[in-house]
Amino acid sequence: MKIVSFFAGAGGLDLGFEQAGFDVVWANEYDSEIWDTYSRNHPNTFLDKRSIVEIPSDEVPDCDGIIGGPPCQSWSEAGSKKGITDKRGQLFYEFMRILADKKPKFFLAENVSGMLLTTHRDALNNIKQMFKDIGYNLSFQMLNVSDFGVPQDRKRVFFIGFRNDLKAEFKFPVSTHKDAKINLAAVIGDLVNSALPAKDRNITNGSFCSVPNHEYMIGGFSSIYMSRNRVRSWDEVSFTIQAGGRHAPIHPQAPKMEFVEQNVRRFVPGQEHLYRRLSVRECARIQTFPDEFIFDYKYVAAGYKMIGNAVPVKMAKVLGEMIILQLTKAKLAKSRISKKASGLDGEAVKNKLNVFLEELTA
Repeated sequence: MKIVSFFAGAGGLDLGFEQAGFDVVWANEYDSEIWDTYSRNHPNTFLDKRSIVEIPSDEVPDCDGIIGGPPCQSWSEAGSKKGITDKRGQLFYEFMRILADKKPKFFLAENVSGMLLTTHRDALNNIKQMFKDIGYNLSFQMLNVSDFGVPQDRKRVFFIGFRNDLKAEFKFPVSTHKDAKINLAAVIGDLVNSALPAKDRNITNGSFCSVPNHEYMIGGFSSIYMSRNRVRSWDEVSFTIQAGGRHAPIHPQAPKMEFVEQNVRRFVPGQEHLYRRLSVRECARIQTFPDEFIFDYKYVAAGYKMIGNAVPVKMAKVLGEMIILQLTKAKLAKSRISKKASGLDGEAVKNKLNVFLEELTA
């Protein structure tokens, strides 16, 4: 089945769906810092480089599915928490606008668990209702990717819907690794002695890395960073891989940080040399990118950003396979069904958003 991808980033979600058997024919990413990485690793996908707000629905190819992860900073517990009142939060509705006009068989949208905060309750309920009004049977759930073989604690919410006329309901997969997590030793144990520190100003070492992108950010650690333990042991899963290199977890070769007092930790005296950030490649492996997936950047911070913003490839594959399985079981994968299912169109989505924003700010 042919799919299109919005907010594609480096393409973790896209790669997982490709591994599940989908053909990603078209993708959209606005951040110029990512374009070379996406094009290098997805040579058969056309990359549209405009902002989604500038893309008319009729310029998006007809497809069987639309996938994407709208920007999450405004929904995040660690971010602005402005949600739908933030311009970035409103990009969720641009995704819905195009979905409403294209009416593919299914969609998948991913976002941070911060969407579940009480402060976003009305906005979240509105988003759920609009997916239904557009004409989709919506399934919604928060998943911890470590339950599905991804070696990190990472909770994300997923919106997945099948078009109403398909008479199908997406059933989320049951955990496969709840009691058998994939640990750090299994994923990055072979890389322990080959990492390079980034060059001055955190410029990449490029081809001098014996393993592509196996270099780590240098520089100090903020008081906020030092307020918590940032080390997971070899036999544990990683902390969440974030989009900022300065917030990357510490490599498991180091002992766990010592408690000094509330909100203050320190590196174990005499062992300071063991405390380095995970490398870009180590973070990529934890996000289940294969080593042949190469990240292009000048500054290592860009590598961390691309990887931290991605959907783990393995999680994407699991969900993609479930979508194919459930559509196939319904004997609909080969059906030729009209796009003219009942529901809102893109203009109606815009109007609903404006009304909702007026209610929130009244």
